[in-house]
Amino acid sequence: MYFEDTLVLVRGGGDLGTGVAHRLHRAGFTVMVTELPQPLCVRRAVAFAEAVYAGSVTVEGVVARYADDPMIGMAYTALNEIPVVVDAQDDVVARMKPPIVVDARLAKTNLGTRLHDAKLVIGLGPGFSAGKDCHAVVETNRGQDLGRVYWEGGAEADTGQPEPVRGFAGQRVLRSPADGVFIGRGQIGDLVQAGDVVAEVDGKAVVAALGGVVRGLLHDGVLVTTGLKIGDLDPRGVREYCFIISDKARAIGGGVLEAMLSGIERWYVDSRDRDQP
Repeated sequence: MYFEDTLVLVRGGGDLGTGVAHRLHRAGFTVMVTELPQPLCVRRAVAFAEAVYAGSVTVEGVVARYADDPMIGMAYTALNEIPVVVDAQDDVVARMKPPIVVDARLAKTNLGTRLHDAKLVIGLGPGFSAGKDCHAVVETNRGQDLGRVYWEGGAEADTGQPEPVRGFAGQRVLRSPADGVFIGRGQIGDLVQAGDVVAEVDGKAVVAALGGVVRGLLHDGVLVTTGLKIGDLDPRGVREYCFIISDKARAIGGGVLEAMLSGIERWYVDSRDRDQP
């Protein structure tokens, strides 16, 4: 089997989904990413979802390009690019019939992915049960099991808390103070101090609770609701970290690659056994 002949459809082009898509692309697979009409990814500097707004985006040397139809997107794969398709009707899987589907939307619950969507269906994080609504689940919670592949059961339950960085957890997450239109007052990569205004929603300021670097912000003009995550800060203050795929995303991408290679081996063994007299 040639990897480039195997289409992998990654549902969700946020920072973790991008880490997965990037690793699979580098490994030689043909990858397509699906997204919302208005992606809500905050780590836009390392998210293929940004192609929906910008037309194209490059993350660590890999180009992702917006395509208004999945068949047009397949033409981009011939250019060694990753197509990003808006899946407003939730029908791209049915139309493309990919052999492998990865649900990387990180919704903490299953948004409709089914075991029979593809020959191999992989879910990331909590909300999936291997053998029930997908074939394999990859752990997304930091710790000893990050990136582990489960062929039975599921990942660790959602803690409801962001990951601590240098002892800061909830303080580093920026949330909307109101319903309205998001407007950034800074850029990803900016250094800020506690008390600095980073963004506003409906005229209400979003203030940094700590000093560090702005690691993520939503795209300007996006409609948001009260409490929605609209950005995050990194207290380490290293600007370069904003523009490279995170260690977490790479580990999860490695887990997905392991699950895929194991799944492909199972296809080969099954087909060989069927062909034997």
